[in-house]
Amino acid sequence: MWKKVYEEWLQYQKLDTFVRKDLEGKTDKELEDMFYTNLSFGTGGMRGVLSAGTNRLNIYTIRRANAGLAKYLCKTYEKSELSRGVVIAHDNRKMSKEFAKESAMVLGAYGIKSYLFHDLRPTPELSFAVRETHALAGIVITASHNPPQYNGYKIYDEFGCQFTPNYANEIIGYVNEITDLFSIEVLDFTDLLANNLVEFLGEDMDVSYLNAVKTVSIYPEIEKPLKIVFTPLHGTSAELGSRLLKEMGYLVYPVKEQMVHDPMFSTVKLPNPEEKSAFKLAEDLGRAINADLLIATDPDADRLGIAVKHNDEFIYLNGNQTGAIMIYYLLNELKKTAKLPKKGVVFNTIVTSDLGAKIARSFGMDVFSTLTGFKFIGEQARFLEKDEREFIFGYEESYGYVIKDFVRDKDSLQAMLFISEAANFYHNEEGKTLVDKLNDIFEEYGYYYEGLENIHLLGKEGQEKIAKIMNNFRTKTLSLINGIEVSVKEDYFLLKRFIGDEVEDIDLYQSNVIKYILKDNSWFVLRPSGTEPKLKIYAGVIGSSLEDAQRKVKDLLKTIKSMVEKVG
Repeated sequence: MWKKVYEEWLQYQKLDTFVRKDLEGKTDKELEDMFYTNLSFGTGGMRGVLSAGTNRLNIYTIRRANAGLAKYLCKTYEKSELSRGVVIAHDNRKMSKEFAKESAMVLGAYGIKSYLFHDLRPTPELSFAVRETHALAGIVITASHNPPQYNGYKIYDEFGCQFTPNYANEIIGYVNEITDLFSIEVLDFTDLLANNLVEFLGEDMDVSYLNAVKTVSIYPEIEKPLKIVFTPLHGTSAELGSRLLKEMGYLVYPVKEQMVHDPMFSTVKLPNPEEKSAFKLAEDLGRAINADLLIATDPDADRLGIAVKHNDEFIYLNGNQTGAIMIYYLLNELKKTAKLPKKGVVFNTIVTSDLGAKIARSFGMDVFSTLTGFKFIGEQARFLEKDEREFIFGYEESYGYVIKDFVRDKDSLQAMLFISEAANFYHNEEGKTLVDKLNDIFEEYGYYYEGLENIHLLGKEGQEKIAKIMNNFRTKTLSLINGIEVSVKEDYFLLKRFIGDEVEDIDLYQSNVIKYILKDNSWFVLRPSGTEPKLKIYAGVIGSSLEDAQRKVKDLLKTIKSMVEKVG
């Protein structure tokens, strides 16, 4: 079957030059993987290798995705509303700018206007701009922190939030109806300009966005003696991130080599602020200038990683730890200034540490856990508009945070400003680093620690293996893990919670995720990645000390990984 599709591409006379060249010199195995299926358009959009084929990202698969979105918008909104348009942004990756223009050209063929950023911009600014322009939707071309051979496509609703499954599935339906990728109509870009179907966004939107971000500061006039090293890892926060911190009076030292928008990310193995190796140049600069804080964002500027100078070495904090510090600082200082809402809500996900939730509840906040994916937090933020509760903070373990919900996605610019303020505050007021403060939090709330194991399973065979593993854990009964009794099993595909012989319904979207909670409040989760060919194993524990917690999580992950590997 795949050979027939391959031949159709080969014989298409108007095939894009880049795409045709990419078909040359491929083995049958390579071609099969390129054509055996369509690149999955899921509830988080698309992400794939830049290459020819139906299972790759190229102008034809991008056009297909945009045509599906256009059909959805035309069905959902009146014709007169299509002039509200769609905001389009892109990152620094190969083909990102071209895919952004292709998106506008497909939408234009349906009479839908585009607001196109004239150059690369952070993903959170896209979310902000959708609401600021009152657009119908948003598109961002990015593959986040994936390797350089990848790119991706994410879509946002009119509320600045990624489409949640009930709406995304409808769009997916329209995308899947399109079988002839070469017949998708596009309007030439000059025609878009002539018919007022494209409008460019730039500095004015930047100013509006940065002004909003600055409002997350609790003490904007605080003294700022700490030296901060900043790296965008070649990505979209280079200009606005450094500008934000400088305008707020922070001592910022950019990593010059990584301020360049290099689509190959040549200075790092992987442009991911979750990886310590991504900080190498930042550490080098930090040592040279005796910096106090290192900050890194991923290429589309929605995630933030930090390292803190403590006892003359840089200590890396993970997403759960950084989130816990932010929550404590936010709630404690709001309480001291008599600004703490009586009915506030903190949002996390089902794979996030319980530490932040414990802190939030100690300040009288409600805590709501969503499925993994910030779109679910964004959706819940919108729901709060209809009642008396107030959004306080949202975060997930994978280094994503939002303090104020004028952005309905994770926002590294909000996070970098807020954590920089917290670092200076604790230095000034208590003579402590963020590591000291984290230890204070551990002492008060307990030694929580989490871990993540990624099992990479590539290609068609890999997907089949992941399905087999999930089915195995879904159908088997586990009673003991490392000698500790299993107390709860949560199956988010079946939407059932099993507590002994009792069964409860789970009121969330359906998702292929399984969570086990043990009697000592440790837990682990199995979840296939929605954007990469891998199975994720999350685990969390509470220990009598940090060392004890680290040992426990290591043992738990080792046990679960061994169980996974035994699945044939």
